[in-house]
Amino acid sequence: MRALWSLLAWNMEPKSQLTLSLLLLSQVLAFAVARDYDCTPGFQQKIFYIEQPVEFLVDQLVLNVQFDDCQGNEEVVYEVSNPDFKVEPDGSLIALRNVKENIRALFIHGRSTRSDDMAEVKILGRRDRHDAKNKSPRHHALLRHRRAIVAPTISIPENQRIPFPKTVGKVVVSDRIQGSRLRIFGKGVDEEPKGLFRINENTGEVSVTRALDREAIATYQLRVETMDETGKTLEGPVDLEVVIIDQNDNRPIFKEGPYVGHVLEGSPTGTIVMNMLAFDADDPTTDNAVLRYNILKQTPDKPSPNMFYIDPEKGDIVTVVSPALLDRETLIAPQYELIVEAKDMAGMDVGLIGTATATIVIDDKNDHPPEFTKKEFQATVKEGVTGVMVNLTVNDKDDPNTGAWKAVYTIINGNPGQSFEIHTNPNTNEGMLSVVKPLDCEILAFHTLLIKVENEDPLIPDVGYGSSSTATVQINVLDVNEGPVFQPDPMKVLTQENIPVGSTLFTVSATDPDTLQHQSMRFSMLKDDAGWLSINPVNGTVNTTGPLDRESMFVHNNTYTSLILAIDNGTPPATGTGTLQITLEDVNDNAPIIYPTSAKMCEDTKDLNVITLGAWDRDLHPNSDPFKFDLGKQAGSDKAWKITQLNNTHAQVSLLHNLKKANYNLPVVVTDAGKPPLTYSTDVMIQVCSCKKGKVDCSSASAPHLNMAAALLLTLYSLFCV
Repeated sequence: MRALWSLLAWNMEPKSQLTLSLLLLSQVLAFAVARDYDCTPGFQQKIFYIEQPVEFLVDQLVLNVQFDDCQGNEEVVYEVSNPDFKVEPDGSLIALRNVKENIRALFIHGRSTRSDDMAEVKILGRRDRHDAKNKSPRHHALLRHRRAIVAPTISIPENQRIPFPKTVGKVVVSDRIQGSRLRIFGKGVDEEPKGLFRINENTGEVSVTRALDREAIATYQLRVETMDETGKTLEGPVDLEVVIIDQNDNRPIFKEGPYVGHVLEGSPTGTIVMNMLAFDADDPTTDNAVLRYNILKQTPDKPSPNMFYIDPEKGDIVTVVSPALLDRETLIAPQYELIVEAKDMAGMDVGLIGTATATIVIDDKNDHPPEFTKKEFQATVKEGVTGVMVNLTVNDKDDPNTGAWKAVYTIINGNPGQSFEIHTNPNTNEGMLSVVKPLDCEILAFHTLLIKVENEDPLIPDVGYGSSSTATVQINVLDVNEGPVFQPDPMKVLTQENIPVGSTLFTVSATDPDTLQHQSMRFSMLKDDAGWLSINPVNGTVNTTGPLDRESMFVHNNTYTSLILAIDNGTPPATGTGTLQITLEDVNDNAPIIYPTSAKMCEDTKDLNVITLGAWDRDLHPNSDPFKFDLGKQAGSDKAWKITQLNNTHAQVSLLHNLKKANYNLPVVVTDAGKPPLTYSTDVMIQVCSCKKGKVDCSSASAPHLNMAAALLLTLYSLFCV
């Protein structure tokens, strides 16, 4: 009480100190009277202030606390948040060892069958004491600047039991004006969560209306002021802090599950497998959230019931058995399940417990080489056939479908022509030996391969591949009737087009690969799209049966392609196909063609150039251009035209003078450059039209004007057609 008086009287005027003394005295008397008639269970003082010594000595008495459960204090149990201290049954707080560390606060939990309460011991260091003299530290809740309102910090244990409301503190007002009232406001009063706290406007007693949860809100910052009868503020507002004292009401929770760890078989003792950490929502500055870990159960419990250990503070799970016992191939199961508990209160018996399951998988190492199931494998394959011919089987004691189990096969001898390949079947781990280049019985009828098998992952250093990791494969090649083979293929011939029908082009040659058999063969045309060829079935001579035409639709890039079939007399008969490519040299067998064959012009035009003619020839150079253009014979009165050579393929037709409106047929002759040359004649129709005001009118043109030569040619043509 003397300490409380000293704190409250600090910096007050003598008159205010006298008023405060009388007020405190009245409170003490009221409390004494209340204790006589109405016992309040719990600690009689909730907050204690002590000074931090240089060192707390072992068995040193720190302070005495008073606890009353209003029923004789039978079986009262005390717990201290710091394990370096304890409270004796008589309420003596003593140190269990020499403590030099700075400690800010201790919490003492007292409980019996009839009462449960919490007290706080605040330890003031040297700096705190200096601040207390100069700054009025906040946890003493003294007001500076000679204010009349004194609002000490209120500390309330969470989860208090009914009945409510409970008085938890008091605001003191010195020099109080007659008729003034006290008012508090802030979060927990008139702000959400509303209605938690209220104040007796006359006495200043602060009460709480229901149980509080520190994990929801740890502190409440209220404001207190005095008002007159009209509601006008007289003094304040002043801060009033409400601190919620933590109780151990939250179990540790493992949030990060599922917990799965892996460790290689044969790992050294002390290998860290995994880490398990739990979360406790209680105050982390108290033992309520200080966790300790322990393994409760291991399944299976062979070969040792204690295969693993967990660091009680860090939560690291490590191996504790020798590497020899951590052998995946000899274990009952390749994984273990651990029931791990986390207990708060630093593992004390009164701590709350949370549990989780940890699964630890023993991962395989490549400590067993693959071994063939037999030393020699047999295979039979037909010549000329490709594909898988035999599956090679191995055993491996390592974990299936891992790099330590998966096999890799290599042909190390007997495959100089690279005719064989081997691949691993991913499902069975077998080696699939295949023929990738057809075999020839006539060349080699028997093959011997030497094959080795290894794992994808390297073996551990003290294990190697033995003789069982190699095997031989004996391959017997069966002879089959193979088809004839043309030589060369394709067969190429160069000849002129339009050679006489019946000409000999080529004599094909084919051989039978079955040299051990004496067989004959016959030939036939398999493909001859133009119907130009025939072949002697016995000797293979190819003759023409029709004219070869380089300009035919069946010729591509000057080449005509046909297929020839050869069939032997084996059982069953076998066939072979050869390609005959005939390249045709061009001859001048196509006359050139003139284009275009019509034109229009105006009768009074000043431009007497009528039309530009071009020529095209299906033959190749030199049997095509340069072309020579000439005019056909014209009647004396019709000599109004001339033709001028422009280049190798074009010529210009023009008038010597204007003509009247009419249609004119102009005979034009074009000759190619072949030897001998070919000539083509045609009439080019010229329409002379009336052109006035931008309109061209050719409708009234008279019948075509024909010269005598043209009329004669037309008459002969008509007679020839008839």
